[in-house]
Parts: sequence; C-alpha cells; structure tokens
Amino acid sequence: MNLALWIGAGLLAAVALGGGITKAFVPKEKLAAANGGGWTEDIGVGFIKTLGVLELLAAVGLILPAVVDIAPVMVPVTAVCWVLLMIGAMVTHGRLGESKFVLVNLVYLALAAFIAWGRFGPNPFNG
Repeated sequence: MNLALWIGAGLLAAVALGGGITKAFVPKEKLAAANGGGWTEDIGVGFIKTLGVLELLAAVGLILPAVVDIAPVMVPVTAVCWVLLMIGAMVTHGRLGESKFVLVNLVYLALAAFIAWGRFGPNPFNG
C-alpha cells in the first residue's frame, strides 16, 4: 500500500508540476488556443497565474514533506486541496461542455482522494 501511495503521489505531483508550469509561464493567449483552454477566455491573467503557482506548490507538497520528514501530514492535506481544485476544474469544464476534461479531472480527483485516504488513514507517515 505504501508503494501505491508513493506512486500515486509521484504521478499526481508530475501532473501538478506540468499544469503549474503551463499556467504560470505560458501566455494566456497560447493557453486559450490549446485544446481544453477555453476556460481561460473569461478569466484574468492574474487568476490563471495564481492557479499555476498553486499547482506548483501542490507538486512540492505531495512529495517534499514526506521526503525530508518535515510536516509529512502536509502530503494528505495537499491531496485534499487537490480534490477541491479538481472539483472546481470539473465544474468549469462541465459548464463548457468539455466532458473529456471532466473525466480527466475526475481521475486526478480519485487519485488525490486515494492519497488523502491512505495517508490520513491506514498508511500514515509515522514520525
């Protein structure tokens, strides 16, 4: 179980890192033109960049606290925050009729929920 939780956290951190870099550093116009980027059209640049920074922090928060054994409880806390972020993403993509992206976000949500459940529940980091 511990290995599955580490793999899940690593995969989710990679997703968060990729999304964070894209949102934080790619111009809004380029994001809007990309497949699934329609949500950016009515959103300010500052909000998009903020989401990017939050995703970068999530990438760090899913791995680093456990690796350095400083506040490892932040791993499941970060996973819960990711669940909330994915709910917002699902609502946004759903409103735009982008069901493919709703399903992708649902997979990410399920992975984050698994990490939160596993690390808060049966397989916590023991300090």
